Amino acid sequence: MSLSSELSSANSPGNSPAPGDTLLRLRAYLSEQTLGLNERLPPERELSALLGVTRAELRKAMGVLESEGQVWRHVGRGTFIGARPVLNLDDVQFLSGITSAVQIMEARLAFEPELARLAAVHGVKSDFAELRLCNRRCREAKSWGMYESWDNRFHYAIAAASKNKLLMTLFETLNAVRRSLVWQTLRTDTTPPADHVSFAEHDVVCEAIMRHDTVAATEHMRAHLLSIRSRLLAGPAEGKVRA
Repeated sequence: MSLSSELSSANSPGNSPAPGDTLLRLRAYLSEQTLGLNERLPPERELSALLGVTRAELRKAMGVLESEGQVWRHVGRGTFIGARPVLNLDDVQFLSGITSAVQIMEARLAFEPELARLAAVHGVKSDFAELRLCNRRCREAKSWGMYESWDNRFHYAIAAASKNKLLMTLFETLNAVRRSLVWQTLRTDTTPPADHVSFAEHDVVCEAIMRHDTVAATEHMRAHLLSIRSRLLAGPAEGKVRA
């Protein structure tokens, strides 16, 4: 059902949002938009009226999306698409403007295998639970936008499991630029395939980290990134490149 038909029914006299319905309406609205990374959503008053929900209900739904890394909120400025950037928006835009997708992949190859190794050394049960959650949600994603959000959170969870705040900050900087470039050039709302190659690649990275196998974690992360790079270099004929 499209957002317009859903809201037409939902906003009929006597109807009020059921528990969880506000979140469904908000997801439906976002899936129909063409907003890019760090673009601002309509003001809360306007969006709540559009969705036919109260502002309190909208704030709760936004909180769920923020926890998923799909939106971020800045007091006094509004709500924006994507995960909260470490850098300010001007810095992210500047770096994405002078960086190519290939250069980002080179940086990831130099950096993320070591994060995976450290995650295998320092990761604890709560880190592993987050990895399993992200891995499962990547598979369950109904759109590429949703997949990208959970993939982003999966890689962030690995960085967090390293327990190195300086490396996490560097990762967040790299990831903010990567996400900006992805949203500018690769975003699509088509449904991801049930057997996307990254699913199995995520599995082996996750399993190696959880069994504290530093060598395997490093090698599997490097193989995952090389797989992404090969699809990136293959160009348009290979279709959309996804992490």
